[in-house]
Amino acid sequence: MFDMMKMMGQIKKTQELVKKAQEELKNISETSESGAGLVKATVNGKKEVISIEINDSIINKKDKKITQDLIVAAINKALKDVDFKSKEYIKSKTKDIIPDIPGFDIGNIFK
Repeated sequence: MFDMMKMMGQIKKTQELVKKAQEELKNISETSESGAGLVKATVNGKKEVISIEINDSIINKKDKKITQDLIVAAINKALKDVDFKSKEYIKSKTKDIIPDIPGFDIGNIFK
């Protein structure tokens, strides 16, 4: 026999596990480079840029730190903005199929 309360409990437990795992993504990082190592970017599992390293040979040393910080800020803002737009787009395309349930974030399904 179908036990609705048990199923709801499993859904809640799964949501809690997914939320915890998503929060822990900030502890995962990866660094990649381009230009034979002239530029390096480090991001975390939450798709946030942690740092940008630019080789001294291609930038004015006096402006290096502020340039790196500005690049990180611009990229993170763009990523946040496109994430919001993507979720809104998905929500608009699924509004006739999936009801708008308070607290239910359809955007997280497609990450």
